Amino acid sequence: MELSPLPLVLLLISNIYSQHTEETPKPTVTIKPAQHVFRGETVTLRCDIYAEGVTSWQYSWNKDGLVFSELQEHTFSSVTESDAGKYSCYGAEREGSRTSHRSDEVTLTVSDKAQAVLSVSPQTWLTEGDPVTLICEVNSSSTGWTFSWFTDTVSSDYINNYHLLSDSSRGAGGNYTVSSAALNHTGVYMCGAERGEPVYDTEYSNTQLIWVTGVSPPVSLIVSPNRTQHFRYVSLSLSCEDQSNSTGWRVRRYTDRYGLDDCSSSVWGSQTGSTCTIRDTSTLDTGVYWCVSESGEKYHPVNITVHLGVILESPVHPVTEGETLTLRCLDQYSTSPNLRADFYKDGSLIQNQTTEMNISTVSKSHEGFYSCKHPERGESPKSWISVTASHSGSQISVLHTLSSVLAVSPYLLVTVVLIFKCCRMRAASVEEQETAI
Repeated sequence: MELSPLPLVLLLISNIYSQHTEETPKPTVTIKPAQHVFRGETVTLRCDIYAEGVTSWQYSWNKDGLVFSELQEHTFSSVTESDAGKYSCYGAEREGSRTSHRSDEVTLTVSDKAQAVLSVSPQTWLTEGDPVTLICEVNSSSTGWTFSWFTDTVSSDYINNYHLLSDSSRGAGGNYTVSSAALNHTGVYMCGAERGEPVYDTEYSNTQLIWVTGVSPPVSLIVSPNRTQHFRYVSLSLSCEDQSNSTGWRVRRYTDRYGLDDCSSSVWGSQTGSTCTIRDTSTLDTGVYWCVSESGEKYHPVNITVHLGVILESPVHPVTEGETLTLRCLDQYSTSPNLRADFYKDGSLIQNQTTEMNISTVSKSHEGFYSCKHPERGESPKSWISVTASHSGSQISVLHTLSSVLAVSPYLLVTVVLIFKCCRMRAASVEEQETAI
C-alpha cells in the first residue's frame, strides 16, 4: 500500500521538527556589572540555556577547569583578585536525558580600587563667556558608571570640603559642560563615579583648577613685584582692590602641594585687610591666586610661579590689543638687572641675544606661552600671556563710521532734494500736455 504524498510531507516535517527540538543547546554567560571589575564590587555570573521542551536545568559552573558552583546565578558579594579567571557553564535536564554544550569562556578581570580621572577641555584657563567641559573617566573601565562632579571649598577652620554641583549626575556620558564660563566658575573641581547594586563608589578623582578671567572685572588682584614669575626667598604682596569697597576681600590660592587654602592661614602667608603678604617665597608657593569676597564671589585669578634661577618678567594681567608688550629675562644673583637672552613663544625661538623684547602692537596672534633662556644661567619657566580685545578700538571704529556718514550726509541730502524737484517738474509737464489735448 502506497502512502499519499501529503502524509509523507507531514512525516518529513515531523522528523525535521523532532531533530530541531532535540538539538543540543549552547549556554550564554553574562557578567554584571562588567567583565572588568574592581576589588570590593558585587559581581554576578549568570548561565542561560534555551531549549524547547526543557523546563528545568541542573547547572554546573567551571572556572579554569574546576567545577565550583551548581547555581544558575553565582554572586561574589565582595570580589577579590583571586576570583579573576575564565568562566564557563553547561547544564543537564533535571528530569530527562538532555544536556547542553559548554558555553564559551568569559574572562573576569579584577583590579585594585577604581580611580576616577578628571580632565578639562579645551583648557583650564578661560576668558569670561568661554565654554568648558569637565570629562570624568574610570581607569580601564567604561561600563555602567554614573558620574558626579564636586567643587573644593575651604571652611573657617581651613578644612577642605567637597560640595556636589547641583544637577551634576549626568549618567554614563561622563561629561559636565558649562556653555558660558562666569567669574564664579573659578575654582577647584573633582569627580567621582558609582555603579552596581549595592552601590560601589570610586575614589575621588585628581583635582583640576579652572580659572576665569573677566573682561572688565570689578576687583583687581595687584601683585608686587608686578610680574607672574618670582624668585625664591623674597617678599611677595597680593592685594584685592575694589573701587567701591576695599574691605571684605581675601586672597585664596591653589597649589599642587597644599591644594586649596586661604592667605589668612598662618602656614604660608598673613593677611592684613585685603592684602596678603608672603614674607619668604618658596617653589611650593607656585599656583593660582584670586580674590574672594565674604559672600563667596571670586575674581581675577593670576598664575604665580616661584623659581630658583632665571625668570621671565611678563605682565600679570592680560594685554589689550594694540598695546606694547615688553619682556625681560632676570637672574636673582646677577649684577646686571637684565640678562642678554633668547626669547621663545610656544617653544619656538622668536628673538635672540637681547636684554629686552618688545612687541609694539599686540594682537590676538601673540597670545601663547613665553620663556627666556640664557646660555649659562639657564632657562625660565613658561608663562601664559593672554590678549584681550580693545574696547576703545571698537569705539573708534564706530565713531569713524558715524563721522563718515555725517561727512557725506549733506551731499546725500542735496541729491535727494534735486531728485524730488525733478520728479515734480516732470509730473507738472505731463499735466500741461494732457490739458492742451
